[in-house]
Amino acid sequence: MRSRRRVPCREGGHADPGGEHGEQGGEHGGFTGFLRGLLSGIPWSERAAREETVTVDAPSSGRLRVHNSNGRTRITGEDRRDIEVTAYKTARAGSQHAAEELLDEIELVFTESAEGLELEVEIPRRRHHRGAANLCIKLPRDIRVAVSAANGRVDVEGIRGAVEVRSSNGSANITEVVGDVQVATSNAKVHCACNKGRLRARSSNGKIEIQSHCGSVDASTSNGVIRAQLEALGKEGVQLATSNGRIVLDLPDPVDADVDIRVDNGIIRNDRPLVQGGRETQGRVVGQLGGGGPLIKLRTSNGMISVH
Repeated sequence: MRSRRRVPCREGGHADPGGEHGEQGGEHGGFTGFLRGLLSGIPWSERAAREETVTVDAPSSGRLRVHNSNGRTRITGEDRRDIEVTAYKTARAGSQHAAEELLDEIELVFTESAEGLELEVEIPRRRHHRGAANLCIKLPRDIRVAVSAANGRVDVEGIRGAVEVRSSNGSANITEVVGDVQVATSNAKVHCACNKGRLRARSSNGKIEIQSHCGSVDASTSNGVIRAQLEALGKEGVQLATSNGRIVLDLPDPVDADVDIRVDNGIIRNDRPLVQGGRETQGRVVGQLGGGGPLIKLRTSNGMISVH
């Protein structure tokens, strides 16, 4: 049975990052009062902000799913047993009172099930009202993490387990993860660094950067550059593909691999010598590096491919 509960904050406070309540002359005095009068009634002219912290037990299943529809999400693995969630909530409305009311209705909702712990940020949708919550989550390193974000950047760092990230309008940054990683963005950049395991990265309109990776890589984007630098080649090899963009691949030295590279409209620059029997023609390179091994498959329709 799934249970739905709202977790009260063990610690809480108020934050005013923009310094809007520290202006001289009072709320209705001086230049500030003039501006407030001028902007009165304009949608989103007033802003309220608050910081809240919630601490919950880590799920016995070792899995956490996070849904954040509007705001940044940062997840950090630490040497700890519980999960700490700090939410930086902001609300905008036509009046200060309306902004404060909307702020009160932005909630962190936890759902427990046999599959794990699920955290959803509930933000009411109203005309001429805007709400957001930036999340900072600290959890045990061995928790498996899945994040779904609609409008905001996602950062995941220091996890020793599987990571899955999906963002429709925000970049994704995955670092120092030991485990399989799946990351997808529809209109933003993907950056992965110092990870170990199978990596699958997708972006429809953004570049993909992979640094110091150990393991297999499968990365593709429809419109963007792909740069990948590998410390060690995984058994499943490397597949990089973009329809409109350049591909740059830096391989470890030495490396044993099979190579299949093709460009429809562009050039190939291969700095790695192929063993006897390899073929290098205009727009195509096929052969072996070293003693051969996992397949390195690179494709672009319009762009250049460089292998170093």
